Amino acid sequence: MTTEFPPDPPIGFIHSKTRGPYTTHNGPYFHKVDDDGRFWHGLRVQHRHCNVHGSLHGGMMSAFADGLLATAVSRGTARRGVTVRMVCDLIGSVDAGAWLDGTAWLAGQEGDMAFAEAEAFADGKLVFSASGVFRTFPRS
Repeated sequence: MTTEFPPDPPIGFIHSKTRGPYTTHNGPYFHKVDDDGRFWHGLRVQHRHCNVHGSLHGGMMSAFADGLLATAVSRGTARRGVTVRMVCDLIGSVDAGAWLDGTAWLAGQEGDMAFAEAEAFADGKLVFSASGVFRTFPRS
């Protein structure tokens, strides 16, 4: 049995309690809004998030990216969105125990389509960038 790392989020991050069941299962996730008004998600990488080589699984990075992008769309459009297309450039590895955080921003909107971009960092080092297209709907 592998021991989990304590979440120990950096100062300013608080536990995210309003995530969906899939994300909650993969967490715990944390968030903050920085001094520039940017929203950040964060996660302490656990062994269960890693591949056979001990690095954060690409699928987990992609799920994290989708959450970042969706948050940017929701905050930027005041609508809910579903992912139509997402591209992730996984440019760095992340070890178990690392702190992963990222931010995203609304890059544009055309009708009911929204476009977002994201970056994520492991202990301050850029590890992926992502972009996404979302179909938006009024919040119910």
